[in-house]
Amino acid sequence: MKSLNFKTSLLLIFILLSFYTTAQDSIPAITGYEKRIERYTSLWDHLIPRYSKIQFAGSMGMFSFGVGWNYYRHHWETDLLFGFVPKTTRNLKAESAKKRHAMATFTLKQNYIPWRVPLHKNIDFEPLTTGLYINTLLNRQFWVHSPDKYPEGYYFFSTRIRTHIFLGERVTFKFNNPGRWHKSVTLFYELSSCDLYILNKIGNKYLKPKDFLSLSFGLKFQIL
Repeated sequence: MKSLNFKTSLLLIFILLSFYTTAQDSIPAITGYEKRIERYTSLWDHLIPRYSKIQFAGSMGMFSFGVGWNYYRHHWETDLLFGFVPKTTRNLKAESAKKRHAMATFTLKQNYIPWRVPLHKNIDFEPLTTGLYINTLLNRQFWVHSPDKYPEGYYFFSTRIRTHIFLGERVTFKFNNPGRWHKSVTLFYELSSCDLYILNKIGNKYLKPKDFLSLSFGLKFQIL
């Protein structure tokens, strides 16, 4: 009886091993080419913008438009924005005027959102947003380094590039309708100042907040 049980056990083990080997052989092996394609696809997926943004003012043009990416549980964001500065005429004297043609700007912006407060099932309040951005005028009349016609050290700053810091708040409205082209809409405002304005404020205490702060408003449309 013991011999029969032993033979039966061996037979069952053999059958199970046969099934396992057959199942393993039926699973196609992932080739090196397929792994490279998977890594390549994953890289491009990360490069696809996650949202679009429209911003009014902020020392980056009257209106700015662009795209961005959020990561680390949406605590960090990176924006790429193109702005538009309209043509203006600024009166210098009663008998003369200085005209400025329309210009374009480019802005690289980094945002940090420390926390979110749920106000409703589909509404989030972000009581603090902060960060910095670098803005440049796409115009040859402005320069990064002082031209040779000026004495060395005459200008210590660039007229083309400005670095800004900002603080703001946001409210996000989420949508559950899968047919919409965006998942949520965020309304925000920001108070910002640039490096040159801050230096002027330090050296001129009589300046008021309106002289060195810029107020801006915007909309962010979350796509992915």
